Amino acid sequence: MPNILFVCLGNICRSPAAEAFFRHHVTTRGADDRFNIDSAGTGGWHEGELADARMRSAAQHRGVQILSRARKISSSDQSADLIVVMDEVNFKDVISLSWVKPTRVRRLLEFHPNSSRTAVPDPYYDGQDAFDLVLDLVDSATLGLLDYLESDALD
Repeated sequence: MPNILFVCLGNICRSPAAEAFFRHHVTTRGADDRFNIDSAGTGGWHEGELADARMRSAAQHRGVQILSRARKISSSDQSADLIVVMDEVNFKDVISLSWVKPTRVRRLLEFHPNSSRTAVPDPYYDGQDAFDLVLDLVDSATLGLLDYLESDALD
C-alpha cells in the first residue's frame, strides 16, 4: 500500500487541501484500502492547528472536508513512497533533507492534465479567489495523480 505525503510550507492551506481532495477521489473510486495518505509542512509554525478556515470553507463548498492537523515533515516520513510538493521552494526544502530520496519527490502540478502552471500558489495572504484557484488546481491534479498511481506507477 503506497504511502503518499503532500507537502507545502505550513501545512495549513495547500497540502491539507491536496490530502483531502486526493482522499476524496480515492474514496469515490472505492480504493480507500489502497493508499496511506497524509500531509505535512516544511515549517512547524502551525503544528497541531486545523487547516486555515478559509481553505476549509472553500473545500466544504465543494463537498470535501479538510480534517487534518498541521505538522512538520520529519524523518518518520521516510516510509513515504511519494512526496508530492506544491512548489519549487518546497521541492528544494524536501530534497535537502538527508533521509529523502529525491526520486520519490514530485511536484503536484506534474499530474494536472492541462495546466501550464508549475506551482500551486500559496493563497494565505490573498483573498477568496486565491483559495478557489488553489482548489481548482488541487482537485484536477490529485485526480491526475490517482490515475497515475492506479496505472501501477509505483510498482
